[in-house]
Amino acid sequence: PPAILARILGLPAVVGCVQAAELAEGSTVLVDGTAGTVAADPSAEAVAEATARDERRRRETEAVSGPGRTADGHPVKLLVNLGALAELPSAAAADSEGVGLFRTEFLYLDRGQAPGVDEQSTAYREVFAAFSGRRVVVRTLDAGADKPLPFATATDEPNPALGVRGLRTAALDPQLLETQLAAISAAAEGAGADVWVMAPMVSVPREAADFTARVRSHGLPVAGAMVEVPAAALRAGSLAESCDFLSLGTNDLSQYTLAADRTLGSLAELLDPWQPSVLDLVAMTAEAGTQKGVPVGVCGEAAADPVLALVLVGLGVTSLSAAPGCLPAVRAALAAHPLDHCRHLAHLARSAPDASTGRAAVLEALTD
Repeated sequence: PPAILARILGLPAVVGCVQAAELAEGSTVLVDGTAGTVAADPSAEAVAEATARDERRRRETEAVSGPGRTADGHPVKLLVNLGALAELPSAAAADSEGVGLFRTEFLYLDRGQAPGVDEQSTAYREVFAAFSGRRVVVRTLDAGADKPLPFATATDEPNPALGVRGLRTAALDPQLLETQLAAISAAAEGAGADVWVMAPMVSVPREAADFTARVRSHGLPVAGAMVEVPAAALRAGSLAESCDFLSLGTNDLSQYTLAADRTLGSLAELLDPWQPSVLDLVAMTAEAGTQKGVPVGVCGEAAADPVLALVLVGLGVTSLSAAPGCLPAVRAALAAHPLDHCRHLAHLARSAPDASTGRAAVLEALTD
């Protein structure tokens, strides 16, 4: 999706700008990815103000380094997202505590059959070596929906987003998951990285329990479940009893909560992680994690927004994973605010009637 590509490339972007097609070729625009606004033909004064604001933010982000912490010392792990070996040099060089989302689909795309243990383990070993001494959270194959694979998913599903995707593919072909877990285990042996493994598209606690058992049968000690559908969030306590950690995928969680296709730009207003309903599910999941002593992270695009990151931490999230270029701003935002203030911001966002009002309330509170 465009938003994810923009994050990876470090480009400010606004998705779902319906009037963009009306802009004349060669027009100057001022894009504020944080506020979600696009100004056409901005005045020289507006450009100067935005430039000064950007420079101020740059200085603020460069002044903070190391592990993520709020102003009063509350720890928040800051991790990077990784989706291909080509991204590995920049990801490994980032000031992070590891990888919070290692997307493994790149090994499976554009081919007629699944890769074997040797091919997979070679790729995984390269990543684990680059992050020796740090955490690497591997997401098992997330096929289906916008990533159909001829050997893993059906081609005739009327609604692929609600069909066989993520962990559900393992029910149809158990060997797919077994091969991947064997490869991860082989690569992790002696690599020095703290390897965690999580399943995508978990809907019910039984799936989490079965996945955890399969992960541990391969000698991998840490298994987790992604919370991407409302059913998983509503039963987060039971999920947490079945695995070692939970990871909120806010992109899909927004899609399934609002019943809005995340690939449609025309629905971008609905597909906003600031939606109070989505934040309620995040809070519910984080609270369950706290009660069960299980860490709860966010690896969706929401974690890359430094303002929303404050809200997420206020809701109880323990780690944030985003594109490497987004971490400095998130780290600086956390360092500027104590945990109690983050909780206050979270209350403002959840109490709002809609996403835009919640965002505005939080921004106003930050400027008071």
